[in-house]
Amino acid sequence: MNSFDPATLDFYAKEAPVYTASGPQGASRHLPTFLDRLQPGARILELGCGGGRDAAFMLARGFDVDATDGTPEIAAQAEQHLQRPVRVMQFDGLTSISDYDAVVASASLLHVPRAGLSSVLRRIWIALKPGGWHIASYKGGGHEGRDRFGRYFNYLNADELRSHYLQAGDWVDVNIWSGMGGGYDGVQGPWHAITVRKA
Repeated sequence: MNSFDPATLDFYAKEAPVYTASGPQGASRHLPTFLDRLQPGARILELGCGGGRDAAFMLARGFDVDATDGTPEIAAQAEQHLQRPVRVMQFDGLTSISDYDAVVASASLLHVPRAGLSSVLRRIWIALKPGGWHIASYKGGGHEGRDRFGRYFNYLNADELRSHYLQAGDWVDVNIWSGMGGGYDGVQGPWHAITVRKA
């Protein structure tokens, strides 16, 4: 099963300049608190960096950031913003082994088709050093589907999210925050943020 949806990638390729220029400024909601648990200079992999706002925040905090995005056009926008290289990598291209102190995936893994999600999460678990941390945010809902732009979302509820993670690796300190939020489509709805640590 693919770890990406072709129609979703096509949307981001076509809308890259507009998409990366939109949205709130500053770091994602849960990122500052997450970073507080990491050692200074920790090596962080970011999956789906978008326009680079979270990467810029992490770099400003002194972390060693490997920013990646699965869409070349989005990665190019992030490079302009960050003034540094951004790797083009889809989730199933992650082959690192115990290389990172943390993996950050803000509103990116929510596009992974449900059947492929546990495999991607396993890759993240393998890429982390023992004791490494991971944070990701997902739109909730309990049923997969598409938004008005045709983008695929896995729309997991909290129990489904926990199950996918526990199938993928030996995680500890599993914490799920649930609340309301918006997105590029302007629609308010349920969101989940999950923080886990590799045993």
